Amino acid sequence: MTPEELNAARGRIVPDVVAGGLRVLFCGINPSLTTAVTGHHFAHPGNRFWPVLHRSGFTPRQLRPAEQAELLGLGLGITNVVARATARADELDAEEFRRGGADLTAKVERLAPRWLAVVGITAYRTAFGEPRARIGPQDRTVGGARVWALPNPSGLNAHWTVATMAEEYGRLRNAVRDDTGPARPSAGTHRSG
Repeated sequence: MTPEELNAARGRIVPDVVAGGLRVLFCGINPSLTTAVTGHHFAHPGNRFWPVLHRSGFTPRQLRPAEQAELLGLGLGITNVVARATARADELDAEEFRRGGADLTAKVERLAPRWLAVVGITAYRTAFGEPRARIGPQDRTVGGARVWALPNPSGLNAHWTVATMAEEYGRLRNAVRDDTGPARPSAGTHRSG
């Protein structure tokens, strides 16, 4: 990719990889410029999403970004809190995250996944007004889906290795596998987003 191609991708919207009734809808912060150029989520070579997804047991082999549609057959999908592509997540402001959280809630209500997995704790905190949220399962639902905050797989997130991220993503996979409760929590039992 040339610098010109990347610059031209600023603000581009990348289509979600979604279907109704998914087991897990993974939600990134927003598309990178590499993702916007290729049209494939988590496409930047430094992003560790695909290796982590495999090592955690969600996929039978490590998929390439261009194979993202194969996730649907596994009951998995991808969306973003903010739809527009930027070079860095810090180009987004708090209001954009809050609007993205409202849009995401409506999308989750429509698609009805069992779990929403937000990959990026800061994005989750800002989008849903949860400043003290920690990595792991959340006490709230968003659009009727249970919520798990996961570490951001960006190569810039040096606090987490592929192994430690795979362990956390694996905790979610185990929760999804063991989930025998109602697909949609009963109204009134959880705060909604």
